[in-house]
Amino acid sequence: MTLLELILILVLQFEGISGADIFLYHRPGDEAILPCDDVSSSDRVCSTVNWLYSRDLSPTFDLVQNGNVVKNSARAARMSLDTNCSLVINNITAEDGGLYTCQQRDKGEINVHLSVMTILPSPPDADPKRDGKVTLDCSLLRFRSLGCRPNSFRWVDETGTVLLGEGVGYEFIGQTNCVSVLTVKRQSGHNRRYTCQWMNNKNKVQIEAHYTPDFTEGINDDQPEKSSTGCTTDWSPLDYVMLTLRIAGLLLITVIVVLLIKGRGNKTPPDENNVHDDGNEVKYENVEATPAAT
Repeated sequence: MTLLELILILVLQFEGISGADIFLYHRPGDEAILPCDDVSSSDRVCSTVNWLYSRDLSPTFDLVQNGNVVKNSARAARMSLDTNCSLVINNITAEDGGLYTCQQRDKGEINVHLSVMTILPSPPDADPKRDGKVTLDCSLLRFRSLGCRPNSFRWVDETGTVLLGEGVGYEFIGQTNCVSVLTVKRQSGHNRRYTCQWMNNKNKVQIEAHYTPDFTEGINDDQPEKSSTGCTTDWSPLDYVMLTLRIAGLLLITVIVVLLIKGRGNKTPPDENNVHDDGNEVKYENVEATPAAT
């Protein structure tokens, strides 16, 4: 490690010690504006400005060169420069956290540290309705060399009560560097809100994020929900389509049967005493036999 890198690490450990370092804190989805100079200038020419990015001391990526956003950057579609040559990042994500350096020709450099706080269930695809509890990971993603002081994270509930150790409905697991973990248990009667806070060197809340577990009350997680009649109501759209087809098929069969029965009923059986031949009625009558002559 070179002497320059060692000095940089020591300086970054004390936030705000250098006037050329700016610290910003955001949550995913925010718009972040990273200033290139703390003094606006009407005659500023952004063609003399470059922006660099790094998550650690190395490697470094070019985001803006001579006032133009580098197109092959993964963030290019969400980045732009405003009239003050500030770097604007829309819809930021956790991966945007890190060190951004603005280089101005003949004016030196400005370092902007972007930290992004997230709260995610662990694992991310965990279903809190399945077993009645979920583990929350609160992370502050930032320039790696900054790190996080021990006990710089704090969890509070919807009443502002600090959550320590284990209590009703929660268990505080602890903090590892820039990640704090809280296990939330199922609560009967209402959903609770849990807030993760990160505090700066002066023990002031710098940024916070909220999480409300989506627990459904009074439902057996292993069985589909049933109505008051005892029938299952957890149907998929395909189930409804199949039911409609069955009903339609039953109605069609019923109509065909009715038409067949009606058609047979309209046929009149021939009269044994009447025979029609070419439209002329021929009648057969009982004739009394004449006695034979003797």
